[in-house]
Amino acid sequence: MTPDLTRIRFLLMDVDGVLTDGRVHFDPNTLAETKSLHMHDAAGLVYWNRTGGLSGFVSGRKSRVVEERAKELGIHEIHLGHLHKVPIYESILERHGLDADQVAYIGDDILDLPIMKLVGFTAAPLDARPDVRDFVDHVTEVRGGFGAVREVIELLMKAQGTWQRILAGEALRPAEERPS
Repeated sequence: MTPDLTRIRFLLMDVDGVLTDGRVHFDPNTLAETKSLHMHDAAGLVYWNRTGGLSGFVSGRKSRVVEERAKELGIHEIHLGHLHKVPIYESILERHGLDADQVAYIGDDILDLPIMKLVGFTAAPLDARPDVRDFVDHVTEVRGGFGAVREVIELLMKAQGTWQRILAGEALRPAEERPS
């Protein structure tokens, strides 16, 4: 059965391998970690949020860098350091009054499969693990960390008719200047 993308209200995603290329770099002196997050993904998340979508990160790893970036981007739900993602997903459904078919999930590894079996639409980056790519509704044309999230956001927004608002610049204006 083809998922109904017009029903998606919440975009939930893994972080490492989805928003990043999956690599973690450590400064040898401080052991501080650095990661690269693509600006196209960041812009896509801002567009999604400004047109009424909800977003969240759920990751097995804790990361101050990711937590700070998520706050900057206005991510609604930030859950880092959770290997068991289904309880997080269930609490998000309850808090936001959502049905399973209103949630999309982007993941790249087998830890993501339990949650992927529950949501309305699934996607994976081009370089996701084979078991994940074989399971999902959509495999992106690009690797994780190189615009995969943006590709999924554009797919959802075009299906929902909100992408035109971005192209017209409406959703980029401050809220008080936007047409109602």
